[in-house]
Amino acid sequence: MGARGTHMSVCTRLRPACPGLSHTRTARHGGPSHVRPSGRGRARAVPTSAPLGAGGGAGKRRTMAAAAVGPEAALPALAQQLGLAARAERLSGLETVRRLTGLFREARPREMAEESMFQSLLKILTKASCEMELACKDSMELVTLDTCLLLIAECFRCLRNACVRCARNQDIMRNLGLIEVSVHLIQLLHGLEVEQESLLAALRCNLQFLGNLAAGNGDSQNSIWKCAFPDLFLNCLNHHDEKIITYCCMVLFTCLNSEKVKELLEHKNLNVALAVVKIYRKQLESEWSFLIVTDHLLKCPELVKVMYAKLSNQERITLLELIMAKISEKNSMTSDEMAVLLKDAEFLASLFQEKCHDVLTLTSAANTEDEEAIVTIRLLDVLCEMTSNNEQLEHLQTCPGLLETAVDTLRLTHLAGKQTTNIFTATHSMTGEGEISHPAVGLKSHLIRLIGNLCYRNKENQDKVYRLDGIPLILDNCSIDDNNPYNLTRTILLSSFQLVAIRGKDT
Repeated sequence: MGARGTHMSVCTRLRPACPGLSHTRTARHGGPSHVRPSGRGRARAVPTSAPLGAGGGAGKRRTMAAAAVGPEAALPALAQQLGLAARAERLSGLETVRRLTGLFREARPREMAEESMFQSLLKILTKASCEMELACKDSMELVTLDTCLLLIAECFRCLRNACVRCARNQDIMRNLGLIEVSVHLIQLLHGLEVEQESLLAALRCNLQFLGNLAAGNGDSQNSIWKCAFPDLFLNCLNHHDEKIITYCCMVLFTCLNSEKVKELLEHKNLNVALAVVKIYRKQLESEWSFLIVTDHLLKCPELVKVMYAKLSNQERITLLELIMAKISEKNSMTSDEMAVLLKDAEFLASLFQEKCHDVLTLTSAANTEDEEAIVTIRLLDVLCEMTSNNEQLEHLQTCPGLLETAVDTLRLTHLAGKQTTNIFTATHSMTGEGEISHPAVGLKSHLIRLIGNLCYRNKENQDKVYRLDGIPLILDNCSIDDNNPYNLTRTILLSSFQLVAIRGKDT
């Protein structure tokens, strides 16, 4: 995927097209911009000229005035003012930091920034942290924290902008200890039982800073992981604010690699992975949670098994949908990626064989929302998709018991539809009055698709279907059926294929 993350909070992220993503993101040429992922298909670049929690026109005019004399002239003066604010007994320097935030939107001032400026910001944040800790001990003081929170937010906006595409600044900030201060403040702010926009802005900007500090910088990623995992991620992934959740997912995605994914297998750490799946289920437009699962979590078969066991049925359906998105990806896979996917395929096939009879509960009108049955149907969908790929097909064709289970499930559902009138009963209304809404619509069609795929160019499986009396069963489904609209075409094609394959035998 190239560099481990590029700068996401103040510029767009360059990455190859992902499953469900038809675009390649590019940064705007007018300077760094903040990206809010907007679903799987698009990314909106939002300029940082109106930072979270920052002031209005006066601040912009001061930034424009500083820029008018050039960064070479403006930076030394601002650095001096920032140093005075850092040495002052009381918290100050908000306007100075705002002006620096504006300057650091451009590459040249970022490259000219001296270490002393980041030392000053560190001192201001350390003082702010002490004030926050004192206020936490006296609940009466919490109402007076707004100015402190505004300054914290602006410091992190400034630092966030300063490390865009600038490895030198990233390294300086890490070496100064700004990661430790950042993580401490996030945990401190998270513990405050107050609802203030300034507090949310401070948390958001802090996470954006960590995201930019980690982007493309392996040492920073490791340092953030060491300080933040798992507690910070657990707190922020379970926060009520969607933006905080989104920015936390961004940091998590940027820091993850194959070794760190294995750490999620530990009992407490597993909750981080589970939280990501739950986020995606609640926020289907959350691109970061989608990418964490498809680009990282699914590449660890052991983690997939453990996660699946801990998820609710609805969350399992969400995980299966994410697996479907991954296997539908058109990008070519490496041999290692294919090996991982085949292990996932074995696991899903075993689940289907174990739970296949759950679909029979759908014969009752009262059980149309049976979650276990719906999970089984989604498992079937995924297996159908997997057997549509030649490499995955060959592996699943030899999966013990899978073909027999598919034929047996088709037989049981077909028989259930004949015994009483239910969703498995063939109907021939031909009214064209719209689609039938039921989770089992198309189930027999998909079972036939799976059987056909498993028999593709595989004489052993073709003979097995013959011995299981699968041919008469399939032919019996060659009828117009509103509940399985594709049965007629599929079964005719499959039956012709099968009958040719076993010609010479007594049919």
